[in-house]
Amino acid sequence: MNKRKPRRFDDVQIEHYKNHPEELKSYIAVALEEYQKDGDEKAFLAALSVAARVHGGFSKLSRSTGLNRENLYRALSKRSDPRLSTVMQVLATLGFSLRIH
Repeated sequence: MNKRKPRRFDDVQIEHYKNHPEELKSYIAVALEEYQKDGDEKAFLAALSVAARVHGGFSKLSRSTGLNRENLYRALSKRSDPRLSTVMQVLATLGFSLRIH
């Protein structure tokens, strides 16, 4: 019997957004809205981490932003408190922006 290795949720999520890129923007927007409501910064950073992986990973993001790959990975982890300038640079590189309505 051939046993398949179970896929991690992160892998399934990234594959989904690669196949449905229009939904990634909504995912980021909802994560930001939730952060504004309840202050759950970690969920917003996790959403940015997923977006980074969908767009080619942290190495590619590092090359595009000019920021250190390890620092980017740490900045978007659950145990971080990144600078706003880092978050803004990541958003811009991924094709997103913050707007006040």
